[in-house]
Amino acid sequence: MYRKGSGWAFRVDAGFHPETGKRRQVLRQGFPTKKAAQQALSDLIGANARGAVVSRSTITVKEYLAEWLDTMKSKLRPTTHHSYAMSVDRINAHLGRYQLQTLTPLQIERFYTQQLASGGRENTALAPKTVRNTHVVLRKALADAERLGLVPRNAAAAARPPAPQRHDLVTWSSEDLRTFLAAIENDPLAIAYLLLAATGMRRGEVLGLRWRDVDFDLGQLAVAHTITTAGHHVVMGPPKTPRSRRNVYIDQRTLAALREHRKRQREERLSAGPAWDGTLDLVVCDEHGRRLHPDAFSRKFDQLVRTLDVPKIRMHDLRHTHATLALKAGVHPKVVSERLGHATVGVTLDLYSHVMPSIAKDAAELIMGSAFGPISNGAAD
Repeated sequence: MYRKGSGWAFRVDAGFHPETGKRRQVLRQGFPTKKAAQQALSDLIGANARGAVVSRSTITVKEYLAEWLDTMKSKLRPTTHHSYAMSVDRINAHLGRYQLQTLTPLQIERFYTQQLASGGRENTALAPKTVRNTHVVLRKALADAERLGLVPRNAAAAARPPAPQRHDLVTWSSEDLRTFLAAIENDPLAIAYLLLAATGMRRGEVLGLRWRDVDFDLGQLAVAHTITTAGHHVVMGPPKTPRSRRNVYIDQRTLAALREHRKRQREERLSAGPAWDGTLDLVVCDEHGRRLHPDAFSRKFDQLVRTLDVPKIRMHDLRHTHATLALKAGVHPKVVSERLGHATVGVTLDLYSHVMPSIAKDAAELIMGSAFGPISNGAAD
């Protein structure tokens, strides 16, 4: 153990490498005090006794992440791999030059702080959720590095990402929803907006719905495919999680609208002739039967909302509107959770906790009303 610059360092003999047979020496430096260096040395000796000492390597964070991301390609959906790649680009821009084995939690937390301040386009602030997603990717990558014996510990596991931010959900009332659906009744994409509101399906799930997934006899839809984007590419594939793959019952109004939409689509198919591409068998498509771009679909919704006298919401807020109206109408949270494809009913209850107080109040009246009957207005003083 010795002084190095303004800090302390140590070099220790770690014995022979189990595979190469060569003697290993481990150098650690940059400790602010001798006590900190002694503690690190003690930890290293313990790790060596367990066979957990990592051989020294000069590979950089950027070099490792490039190889790691390549190995993940066959394990992830294209959309997920694309989001991982975007996170890796952000990480490399600030941490890529550091050696993988010398990366520290402090360096990572400074990176998160910088991203929150100016990590977006044209040096704008990056959303905390995006930074947290980047943290998830870095933590997973370094966990794999630790598992493979490339680093002694996962530096990202000790780094604190930004705290999650909870935003008030913006939803429509039943009156707002009626106003919107009445106004867009003759719009070519009216069936898509109705499905979003009537089922709580996600944008990609509605766009990926096929006619073979619609059971008119049972009155239900099978959520079996979703259309999303990976960069500039439109991708059609299975839902992200097993719980997202589900059957959703639909009301008679929506069922009738689907029948009418199928009739119009058949007429469009005859008019288009050979130009019609029915390969995907989509319920929601363009004038030639082809899939719609999810972003263009959302922009069209935004344009419609701006022209109407209703609160401004995002397309995804139709899903929140469906859940909120269902819970307020007394639909059991477990049923709502299954319709939405949430992992657990706890996710639903946590997300829509703002609806719970009014439900609890109504429950109090229902319980006592069923036990004692309604309070008489003519009760004596």
